[in-house]
Amino acid sequence: MKKLILILFCFLFLSLFANAQKLEDDTSYLSDDEVEASLNYQTGIIELESGNATLTVPEGFEFLNKEQSRYVLEDLWGNPEDSSILGLLLPKGRGVLKENSWVFVLSFDEMGYVKDDDAGNIDYDELLEEQQKENRDNNPERIKMGYQPIEFVGWADAPYYDKDNKVLHWAKELKFGEDSLNTLNYNLRILGRKGLFMLNAVASMNELPEVKANVDDILLCIKFKEGHQYADYIPDVDNVAAWTIGGLVAGKILAKAGLFVLIAKFWKIIALAVAAGGSAIWKYFRRND
Repeated sequence: MKKLILILFCFLFLSLFANAQKLEDDTSYLSDDEVEASLNYQTGIIELESGNATLTVPEGFEFLNKEQSRYVLEDLWGNPEDSSILGLLLPKGRGVLKENSWVFVLSFDEMGYVKDDDAGNIDYDELLEEQQKENRDNNPERIKMGYQPIEFVGWADAPYYDKDNKVLHWAKELKFGEDSLNTLNYNLRILGRKGLFMLNAVASMNELPEVKANVDDILLCIKFKEGHQYADYIPDVDNVAAWTIGGLVAGKILAKAGLFVLIAKFWKIIALAVAAGGSAIWKYFRRND
């Protein structure tokens, strides 16, 4: 039995190596400048592929479309595939591989109309304690899977619901393992008639002041088209989401967004290595799941 397990392990290792090597052979090594030169940064007014809104790129920012954003997130940074991604907003001239770069990841979740009746009744201190405990309870499984434990330090920016504009804000400060620099997970949710836009900032805590300073401009850049706004909801006709404001802050339905936080601690170091071969390993497991 032990010999069989050893043989299977060797076969798996060789298969992984072969897949990674094939991708490496097919992907020429690119310098940081060459990677940046291959990206088509956009400004101005952009029709989002979700079909329900337009985006006016704020001054001082650039936009990468869906295809190029997925290349950055999946091939360069090593995130799992995610077809819901619509684009990346990032400070102009920073690029995606520099030490001081950070981005807002934009996507749309067609979960339905999110009722905001509970917005004024949420005890965010209690919610924080619950999430911290849940996070601690999940750490043994993370470690078992080979990941660093994550400490939910606290709110980097306390949850706030702007009822007039139908926008939910919150930010978490996270500590990965023994890292000296904590990670920022800044979240914005713009509610619409049939779902919501998700904007997740991938940054370090050092960039918190800069991220916060640009939040208002980022929120103003997305405009729902007529018929898709929150106020256009038709009772007994439109689908109502199973999640309320409190559920969104708890983050259970948006767990996949946490993947960006996990990768954020490592992508500046391993981005090109992942592009050369690491994604082959991920695709291997996805294909053989």
